Amino acid sequence: MLIKAEIERDDPTTSLLISSEYEDVEKAITSIKPVLSRTSSYNNNNITSPNDSPGLGNCYQQRRRRSASDNSLSSLSGSNGSGAASSAGGSRRHSFSKDVGRAAAETFLVTRLSFKLLRYLGVGYRWIVRFLALGCYSLLLLPGFIQVGCHYFFSSQVRRGIVYGDQPRNRLDLYFPKSSDGPKPVVAFITGGAWIIGYKAWGSLLGQQLSERDIIVACIDYRNFPQGTIKDMVKDASQGISFVCNNISEYGGDPDRIYLMGQSAGAHIAACTLLEQAIKETGEGESTTWSVSQIRAYFGLSGGYNLFDLVDHFHSRGLYRSIFLSIMDGEESLRQYSPEVLVQDPNTRHAVSLLPPIILFHGTADYSIPADASKNFANTLQRVGVRAESILYEGKTHTDLPCQRCSGSSKKTPCT
Repeated sequence: MLIKAEIERDDPTTSLLISSEYEDVEKAITSIKPVLSRTSSYNNNNITSPNDSPGLGNCYQQRRRRSASDNSLSSLSGSNGSGAASSAGGSRRHSFSKDVGRAAAETFLVTRLSFKLLRYLGVGYRWIVRFLALGCYSLLLLPGFIQVGCHYFFSSQVRRGIVYGDQPRNRLDLYFPKSSDGPKPVVAFITGGAWIIGYKAWGSLLGQQLSERDIIVACIDYRNFPQGTIKDMVKDASQGISFVCNNISEYGGDPDRIYLMGQSAGAHIAACTLLEQAIKETGEGESTTWSVSQIRAYFGLSGGYNLFDLVDHFHSRGLYRSIFLSIMDGEESLRQYSPEVLVQDPNTRHAVSLLPPIILFHGTADYSIPADASKNFANTLQRVGVRAESILYEGKTHTDLPCQRCSGSSKKTPCT
């Protein structure tokens, strides 16, 4: 059957058709009329096309041309107005992108070396516990870090990142006194960090304290493991000391009053550098860029100088034997980089005679490197004819000495 309902309210042409499935589909579709016919739609809205009349068409075309012309003029004026601004900001964007690229490259280097280091360390329970303990300790020291950091980054008395060599870590920081009346005594300082995390900024507190006492401080950075081994560290330290000896007068320092200082691993590196330089000076055909005679004295803070005595100790403290031997270029190199052992070699007797006075400071409560390390080295130096002494601080730990304020006490300190 065919059911047809017609609605004849507004338009007699409007209709609704419902057909059964037995009717011819094509006939049903063609018989359906649109809900609104085209004729009634145009007639009801009274819309006239521009093509219906020549006069109206010309007006419409002129209006379109005028609008397009206005848009072209506004875009041209906008481009001319922004040309100067874009050229002025171009250099700033280029400089910013260059800084970002440099920061990204350094971040990639640190990340790559960190993963390489983790392969040596492994991820064991002991390392996780020590890392968490270090994080808690750092939080407790955060107020002091902020104060020192502000001085390091914003003080006019600090000049950071002076290049002394061609390696990525060949940089040093200079700390200047407030007064500039005459040449100042100079301390070349090599920071510690277990030969792995050393950085020149670790000496900022010491640099700030000594600069307040009218002393110029040069904190020398060097390659760490795994970026380099002990051979590379000693080479970098030697280049840094050479730069200080040959150029410090340009920064207001007195080249005749240069002192060498190192802390922890930095004390070991500095002692190795000093002894290696003395051996070079006694050799034939060795070219040198600085002399041991330019160093007035050497100060060692909480250092270790006999690696044979420290291998097992470091292993028990978490610096595993395999890692430590990798840092020291293998077990066969322990003797070469053990100053206490090397000065007893009869072949180095003439080189040992060139060494400056040596003063070693250590805390009796130091568990990272036992105080006996400094005491034994000082006794050995005295036996071979070097002016040396060890000064022990009762109850002081591994990091107390470089952080301790210098006072006017009668007891000797690294500052006096």
